[in-house]
Amino acid sequence: MTYLLFVVGLVALFFGGEYLVRGASAVARKFNLSPMVIGLTIVGFGTSAPEMLVSVQAALADQPAIAIGNVLGSNIANILLILGLSALIAPLLIPVRKLWRDLAFMLAATAAIWFMLLDGQVTRLDGFILVSGLLIFLVTAFLTGKSDEDQSIEGDIPQWKAWAMTLGGLVVLVIGARLLVDSATELARAFGISEAVIGLTIVAVGTSLPELATSVIAAIRKQTEIAVGNIVGSNIFNIFGILGTTAVLAPIPADPRFAAIDMPWVAATAVGLTILAFVLGGLPRIAGALLLAAYGGYVFLMG
Repeated sequence: MTYLLFVVGLVALFFGGEYLVRGASAVARKFNLSPMVIGLTIVGFGTSAPEMLVSVQAALADQPAIAIGNVLGSNIANILLILGLSALIAPLLIPVRKLWRDLAFMLAATAAIWFMLLDGQVTRLDGFILVSGLLIFLVTAFLTGKSDEDQSIEGDIPQWKAWAMTLGGLVVLVIGARLLVDSATELARAFGISEAVIGLTIVAVGTSLPELATSVIAAIRKQTEIAVGNIVGSNIFNIFGILGTTAVLAPIPADPRFAAIDMPWVAATAVGLTILAFVLGGLPRIAGALLLAAYGGYVFLMG
């Protein structure tokens, strides 16, 4: 049964990602929005639903380390693992002309949470500040996100169907991720793999599986703007939206290790992606391989 659930989870991730990318692309065309904006908002935020559920439940259950670690670990995995793998499949173009403002928001969110973690707590006031940052980002994204190109395509799917595919794809992604994480954890325990390794790999990556499936499918379909926008939007939402909302509901005590050990990795990955975007204009396959190697180093050091 566990093996069956594992396979069902993988299949759900594939089809959920496929329908999400196709639906989101059609929504972008209908509203004359660039695929980048849809990736940054609908897709990026939607694929962060598992992180939101995990962090809020952890904070309310008085497990602050999980609430914060889940977000920081997810942001690291998003760039190193997911963009690395996506770039190996198909070199990713990062249109800096469209994305520079969003990269700036990602860097600002990273700097803000690092500063907040230094005093050992993300307070309710901090939470309101983070949520305000999210609202500013959303307004900016939609005001500046109109596409200059005529994106109408003969045979475009109806708008209701585009939204149904987008939302349905998100739901299937979340269900698939949950099935895969639960079954993979059971299999790992059956093979005697330690809880620490399970936590660092299966569970940490588990909440990022929707982002992984979506970006990989987008890379395969040559929708590189959605692949990149999904990750940048997810990283912004993880900090501004998830930690902000969580702190508003219940202030989060922060272990000193987060500011001292994990935040340098979060900051380095965000700054590194920004530099690659400006210098190379994207992620060639060699950059993808280097990002994956860096993620392997991170898991090894954290283990």
